[in-house]
Amino acid sequence: MNLPNILATFRILLAFMFFFFLVNFGQIFTQIHQSWINYFTALIFVIACVTDFFDGYIARKWNQITKLGAIIDPLADKMLTMAGFLGLMMLDRANAWAVYLILVREFFITGFRVVMASDGLNVSASMIGKIKTTFQMLAIGFLIMEWIGGSVLLWVAVFLTLYSGFEYVYAYVKFIKEKKN
Repeated sequence: MNLPNILATFRILLAFMFFFFLVNFGQIFTQIHQSWINYFTALIFVIACVTDFFDGYIARKWNQITKLGAIIDPLADKMLTMAGFLGLMMLDRANAWAVYLILVREFFITGFRVVMASDGLNVSASMIGKIKTTFQMLAIGFLIMEWIGGSVLLWVAVFLTLYSGFEYVYAYVKFIKEKKN
């Protein structure tokens, strides 16, 4: 197992830890002020986000892209964002419809990417996909910290999430049309 795959695996563990502390920390440690709970869960989240950046960067820079990495990196990303959005929804900090739209798109496109890859299409993240992920992470961070603008960032993330999903579907439809001709 190479370093990028270790970082992605670590992110999976951090996603579990992040969700646990996000949802349960305040109930376990009732004497701790909510702002400190927010700081602690945000720290776990930021560490996980940093591993997301570095596992991809190292894999490309050191030519350590593997099939295992192609599976666990997006899985770790989905687990982290799902932990954030579901936890924040449970805490009533994230709009349920926004979370629903993001998660439905993520599950649909994850399955759709498998179909696309089986047809030989490139399913690596596009620039809009990377921007989408950035806004999802920003929205989660702002909502954890209960900062002004978190809800706006969440809806921007919803728009970008749906738009990037549309890009995948459009690319596949275009591929199918070209294949028939």
